[in-house]
Amino acid sequence: MRDITRILSAIDQGDPHAAEQLLPLIYDELRKLAAQKLAQEAPGQTLQATALVHEAYLRLLPRAGDEAAAGKHWDNSRHFFAAAAEAMRRILLDRARDKRRLKRGGGWRRLNLEHIDLAVNEPSADVLLLDAALQKLAAEDAVCADLVKLRFFAGLTLEDAARALGISRRSADRYWAFARSWLYDELRREEE
Repeated sequence: MRDITRILSAIDQGDPHAAEQLLPLIYDELRKLAAQKLAQEAPGQTLQATALVHEAYLRLLPRAGDEAAAGKHWDNSRHFFAAAAEAMRRILLDRARDKRRLKRGGGWRRLNLEHIDLAVNEPSADVLLLDAALQKLAAEDAVCADLVKLRFFAGLTLEDAARALGISRRSADRYWAFARSWLYDELRREEE
């Protein structure tokens, strides 16, 4: 810990090489701190502990021409780690605010289609629109349309649908991505 305090003091005095010496000494501690912060977050967090550590580290170190960062001073390693924890907290708050903005998806929530039961029990207006769109897709690409039918109406997984169609899993991934995009555009046009 004394080495960390010495290096922090050297950084405060403007030593350009001190920052390079600091990261290897504190990285494991910062990573543990980041993992603790991320464990308190909601599931589905895309930020990883490594990225959080690096972002916080960059915020903590003074940069040339940055007046606000130049005034930073840490009395000891404990003070530095407290500042790191605060920087991580602010990063997570900024990300949470960004996710709520309409530009970043607003109230949308992520769904993993692999774990959703896609079989339909009774037809609805949406299913009728989908069927009309599927007929148009079948005219353009029959394999894609068949893949969607197996996934949506029969409830097969992508792997099972690929096996049923006699295509590779990679081809099924490509067809599925194309079909979802194509159907999304077609259904959006139908709604307008």
